[in-house]
Amino acid sequence: MNNLVVKICGILDVPTIESMLNLPIDYIGFVFAKSRRQVTPGQVADMIQALGNHHIKVPETAGVFVNPSEQELEETVRHASLDIIQLHGQESPEFCKWVKQSLNVKVFKVFSNLHQIVMRDDSTNSYEQVDEECSKLLNPYVNQIDALMLDTYDPVVGGGTGETFNWELIPIVQRWTKKNNVPLIVAGGLDVDNVRSLISTYAPDGVDVSSGVETNRIKDVKKIKTFVERVRVNV
Repeated sequence: MNNLVVKICGILDVPTIESMLNLPIDYIGFVFAKSRRQVTPGQVADMIQALGNHHIKVPETAGVFVNPSEQELEETVRHASLDIIQLHGQESPEFCKWVKQSLNVKVFKVFSNLHQIVMRDDSTNSYEQVDEECSKLLNPYVNQIDALMLDTYDPVVGGGTGETFNWELIPIVQRWTKKNNVPLIVAGGLDVDNVRSLISTYAPDGVDVSSGVETNRIKDVKKIKTFVERVRVNV
């Protein structure tokens, strides 16, 4: 990822996809985990086919899962030709490796509970101590994932809650991602009002939004357009 990338997640239908095709969006996401935005492999296959009907560069497609089985992923990819598997659970480095090698896809690994581990109330903890703890957790994922994602923790759906997390975590993880050349994508409660602040303060490699571009729980094309415009300002 050489430039700041944009991912719009939780897509449910072809009209929403077609409304975004002329926008500079890099990834679109489909939620297979239990969620109000959950879709089936058949539905996603139809949406991906609709993408292919347009003779322009289209976004890459990501499937969102929480602790899936190998069989679930194999069956899903057999129906829907996803480019990326996005993992929101407690998937191990070994599982990520299997996904990349066996399914021939990219892997985006979401970490939504790092703040519970690497951020301490004890002010005596030094940068070195925190970095060591972060590296201990993340080093096994080097070469097994194509991007690291930060999201707000939710024990059921994994993400997409519309709530932000403590952004002070970002520089801690960012030191690791830069050192290991792993792109960092930030999700969790982003919207048209706060995305510029995130980008100008922390300069992640990418941003991911779902509920932040919805109105009454439905994707709002105007909000998507505004979100993308605000991301792309001075990028």
